[in-house]
Amino acid sequence: MKVLIIGLGSIAKKHVLALRRINPLVKIYALRHKIKAEEDNIHHIYSYEEIESLKPDFIIVSNPTNVHYKTLNEISRLEIPLFIEKPLFNSIGEKELNLVESLDKSNSTYIACNLRFHKGLLKMKDLLKDKRVEEVNIYCGSYLPNWRPNKDFRKIYSANKEEGGGVHIDLIHELDYLYWFFGEPLKVKKTFTNLSSLNISAYDYANYLWLYKEFNANIILNYYRKNSKRTFEVLTTEGTYLLDLIENKIWFDEENVYSEKQDLLETYEDQMRYFIKNALGKKNTFNTVKEGYKILNLCF
Repeated sequence: MKVLIIGLGSIAKKHVLALRRINPLVKIYALRHKIKAEEDNIHHIYSYEEIESLKPDFIIVSNPTNVHYKTLNEISRLEIPLFIEKPLFNSIGEKELNLVESLDKSNSTYIACNLRFHKGLLKMKDLLKDKRVEEVNIYCGSYLPNWRPNKDFRKIYSANKEEGGGVHIDLIHELDYLYWFFGEPLKVKKTFTNLSSLNISAYDYANYLWLYKEFNANIILNYYRKNSKRTFEVLTTEGTYLLDLIENKIWFDEENVYSEKQDLLETYEDQMRYFIKNALGKKNTFNTVKEGYKILNLCF
């Protein structure tokens, strides 16, 4: 298997680890802007023109969100399966929609949202089958300076609005799994601010209210919570289910009903296995560019 990566950052390296766990013989290439020493047995190419002769089995697009449109527009003509790191774009409009429609026709695509492979979420999906939902509350708060301790957090793309950063789009995972569980809401209300002491240009707080036919869902996202919290609470007519995504534990009305250890890298590995099995065989209908664009619309 031959795989090309465009954007060899921290997330891409998780995909590399997942690939090597699945297939130790995989050949990995990276598109670089300037000549660098090869690292960790990753081979380099230096132009889009080289991709055609390389003929990779698929391409991982994991460069900064604000250049996704340019990158996808450049490689779409090659009709190679695409594994695209979330979010799809940093803006929405006619040109982005046209590209999505073109990619949907010509390429097998998948938007990487590894939380769809989180065992706790999969268990919640099972527990909520046939339950009458009354209310949903989602919370995801963490401390941006701790994300990459060896870097000035104000210089990473997450902190910079002009580079496509912002908690609303960075933590789109929460919107993605809400959509995955319950589908498209009838109406969306939202509030974005950057009032915290982080003093960054990107939004560091987002609050969404998604209105469904029979219930409302509230989502709070922030960059400034020092003790990380990531929870998914669903009130039903039978009682309340609460999933702690960090601990991977579920409570039903104060009783612990599920607990399992899961290395986060497992979600990347399971996701990559799914992609290889389905997208390479052009059978993927799960989180394609079309679905990713719909969720991006809800995000903005």
